[in-house]
Amino acid sequence: MKNIVILLSGRGSNMRSVVQACATEAWPARVAAVISNRADAEGLAWAAQQGIPVAVVDHRAHADRAAFDAALAAEIDRHAPDLVLLAGFMRILTDGFVRHYSGRLLNIHPSLLPAFPGLHTHRRALEAGVKVVGATVHVVTPELDHGPIVAQALVPVRSGDDETALAQRVLQAEHRLYPLAVRWFVEDRLALQDGRVRHLDGASQLLWEPGLG
Repeated sequence: MKNIVILLSGRGSNMRSVVQACATEAWPARVAAVISNRADAEGLAWAAQQGIPVAVVDHRAHADRAAFDAALAAEIDRHAPDLVLLAGFMRILTDGFVRHYSGRLLNIHPSLLPAFPGLHTHRRALEAGVKVVGATVHVVTPELDHGPIVAQALVPVRSGDDETALAQRVLQAEHRLYPLAVRWFVEDRLALQDGRVRHLDGASQLLWEPGLG
């Protein structure tokens, strides 16, 4: 039974999708804790209602990023994590923190990385005129929004899309993609070699959303 710790800063919709899939699909894992840097994060209340231990490590209570990351790692490590998930965790992590969880720290980003790393991904995609956007689950490395790609979901850009509409459809894809990638991890169906992640059973690591041929 593997232990999963989830980090979030807001409503935690991707956290919910992982928690629900873990339960309904009977993964060989459990969500051992949900941790936030914000006491008012909506996701904490929902996780607590599910009986999941929750904690707050307030970044404002620490002198610098390194001190915060050290406190955060101490709280995470109380739960002996096999996997740590970033689910809308709005803090840039230090290299030391990332190295501490090397190979067991995943993130989901609302673009087809390496395109549009960072913030305002949907606005930038629309401004660029791309026809397909999506989401990426990747292994976290010290470089922001980079790292070996575990899986991606493709979402078509529709005529008349604005930032809000596009963001909502990409989020729906995220809710399918993240649980799938996490399940592969906890079932030991992934291999990381030479900077690439492959599925040991040869399953497709690409999800196609409606509207794509």
